[in-house]
Amino acid sequence: MRICDDRYHRERLRMELALRFLRHEARTQTIRAWTGLSDDRIRKLYRSYLDHARRYLPRHRGKSPHQVTYFSRSLRLQDETATLASVLSLLGVLPGPAAAGGTAVQSAPTPQACPDAAPALGRGELLCQAFEVYRALLPAAQISFEHAVFLASALTRADQLRLSDCERCGALMVTERLSLRRAQCHHCGGTART
Repeated sequence: MRICDDRYHRERLRMELALRFLRHEARTQTIRAWTGLSDDRIRKLYRSYLDHARRYLPRHRGKSPHQVTYFSRSLRLQDETATLASVLSLLGVLPGPAAAGGTAVQSAPTPQACPDAAPALGRGELLCQAFEVYRALLPAAQISFEHAVFLASALTRADQLRLSDCERCGALMVTERLSLRRAQCHHCGGTART
């Protein structure tokens, strides 16, 4: 058998994606869901490659983020969430508008677009790429990688959060699915800080 056989190629991709998730300080359960690697294999991967890294990479414990209210806690987080959602949409991590509940937001079709919500290796690579672009745009961003994973999953499922446009200026917004308020960004709604 050669190392380039399809079976080894997929295994190598899984390991590379796991290392990328580890560098973004993802929890073990998140890495397991996206790569299919066992908890033991993920811990060994961390010890082998990242335990003695130049920059300390903490291992977070406990449950992954699961509350959508996090993204609307402050005006800054709302802006950061919209920016991250834009990047996720542009890079094809999120499905098209028809699958997301009929939102008015149009995204350019990409060959990498993944129509289903299930984690996959290709979609995981795009997620990491989107988070890295987002952090390059906003170096002091408050949204962690784990929150980015949760946002991507929530927007893909469209059961609690959805993409929408501001009624007045057309800016991209992330809103609650069953919100009773009109879809206006905080700039148009008059709630912007002075």
